Amino acid sequence: MWNSPQKEQLAKIPALYATEHIPAEHKTIHFHFFVGTCHWFIIESDHVDTMFGFCILNGDLEMAEWGYVSLEELKSVKIQGCLEVECDCYWQPRPASEIELIRRAGGIITDPRDEANGGTWTWHTLQN
Repeated sequence: MWNSPQKEQLAKIPALYATEHIPAEHKTIHFHFFVGTCHWFIIESDHVDTMFGFCILNGDLEMAEWGYVSLEELKSVKIQGCLEVECDCYWQPRPASEIELIRRAGGIITDPRDEANGGTWTWHTLQN
């Protein structure tokens, strides 16, 4: 894994189930892992291996969902022997409602900004 998070960084994430009472749009995304068009947005952790967050695999926004992921499994991913999952070292924690990919994939209640373009999206709009 590129830019693997340090134990001190992981310790700052809320424990599993600690944010259950918080609406999805207000949950803080603490980490963003990615490779290609796969994304993992992390909100909670057991501070050992299991993390909870929003997952988008292969850019498939219709099948994206909230769920669990293993940090060790993310670290072990190797695509064609050289491409690895990367931890976004420039990521700044922010609410899920501010993450365009999560909004577009239906991970939160519809945001008025999503309807401004008729509910459609392009890769260009996801980069803004």
